[in-house]
Amino acid sequence: MEEPQDLPEQPVKKAKMQESREQSLSHVSNAEVSDEKPESSSLGSNLPMSSEIMTCTDYIPRSSNDYTSQMYSAKPYAHILSVPVSETMSPYPGQPQYQALQQSQPYTIYPQTTQTYGLPPFGDASTNPSLSRATASKELDEQARKNIPGKNRGKRKADTSSSQDSELERVFLWDLDETIIIFHSLLTGSYAQKYGKDPTIVIGSGLSMEEMIFEVADTHLFFNDLEECDQVHIEDVASDDNGQDLSNYNFSTDGFSGSASNTNHSSSVGVQGGVDWMRKLAFRYRRVREIYDKYKTNVGGLLSPQKREALQRLRTDIEVLTDSWLETALKSLLLIQSRKNCENILITTTQLVPALAKVLLYGLGEVFPIENIYSATKIGKESCFERIVSRFGKKVTYVVIGDGRDEEVAAKQHNMPFWRITNHADLVSLHQALELDFL
Repeated sequence: MEEPQDLPEQPVKKAKMQESREQSLSHVSNAEVSDEKPESSSLGSNLPMSSEIMTCTDYIPRSSNDYTSQMYSAKPYAHILSVPVSETMSPYPGQPQYQALQQSQPYTIYPQTTQTYGLPPFGDASTNPSLSRATASKELDEQARKNIPGKNRGKRKADTSSSQDSELERVFLWDLDETIIIFHSLLTGSYAQKYGKDPTIVIGSGLSMEEMIFEVADTHLFFNDLEECDQVHIEDVASDDNGQDLSNYNFSTDGFSGSASNTNHSSSVGVQGGVDWMRKLAFRYRRVREIYDKYKTNVGGLLSPQKREALQRLRTDIEVLTDSWLETALKSLLLIQSRKNCENILITTTQLVPALAKVLLYGLGEVFPIENIYSATKIGKESCFERIVSRFGKKVTYVVIGDGRDEEVAAKQHNMPFWRITNHADLVSLHQALELDFL
């Protein structure tokens, strides 16, 4: 992805909405798949097999001056263009400067089309003794869990996990912006430049979608209250919820304030971080979950008729501008969803509440249950990956799909295969690899 130029601070204070725009490194993929490869090409084509292990050596740094700052001078949300992770920052007084991340070692690419991408074919345990043992072990673990008496309910909740989790074989960890959807590059104009689109129309569409995301987040998902109380996962404060019936609860008059700068606390509000304050925070996240679950397949129900029509037009326009990018990505998401032993997980650098609004407005609520959405804004993607591994276990095979350096570095740290998305051909190749059970 292209890195945007720094913008002047704007008076409107909002959360970071973009996915990280780190430098592209290497793409662990079929050696025959490249950016110039037509989308109609097939992973199963009769290409010669190579017995050598090849390395990715075609990394080309991109210039940060591919577009001008004048294009965004009137942009209302300066927060959306944050400093990339890889940029060197000045240390605080007395703080030692961390060493900048260097380009990672080249990945060893997967074998060619008739190989299995370093993974056993999906669902094939007979040819892999370790996988057979893992499957048997999962069954024993599940049986043992059923026989364990009830555990302490006062213990802090872990990430939601169903009994099916013990039967999982593969978990796909997806990035959001510029991987499943095109959003950030619409706002910066880099997508228009890369694909020869009209920058005025492209940026205008991005700003319209951004405005709608904030409207849903503020109006229905308590973002004004929760902007400074961001969580990684929807269950992170569930242990502070006392289960009170919220059907007649008035959130506007309970005195809650999520802003640390608000010092006008009364005894009814409670001290920020105190028991009463945490309980009211938990109430809001519970209501956010209820709204998401109710409207995940019908976001139009949250909107007025005029806004509903505007959203439909906007999504259609963006699909045309992006040459059906989302539709192409959805083919892979739905194929994975159709497998009973696979799971789609979303890890985004957008704050949790606006990320939920974004998922709803792009029509992805049915693909990603709310318990499968993580925000890496506070802790970074590597720590998010650790939480997910803790949730699903180490016997599961994880596959990371994204466009940025942060997810690539996190994948390498956890020895997970990484599939880089930089263009439509990468999405098409991913779907073909899934269809052929290479992933």
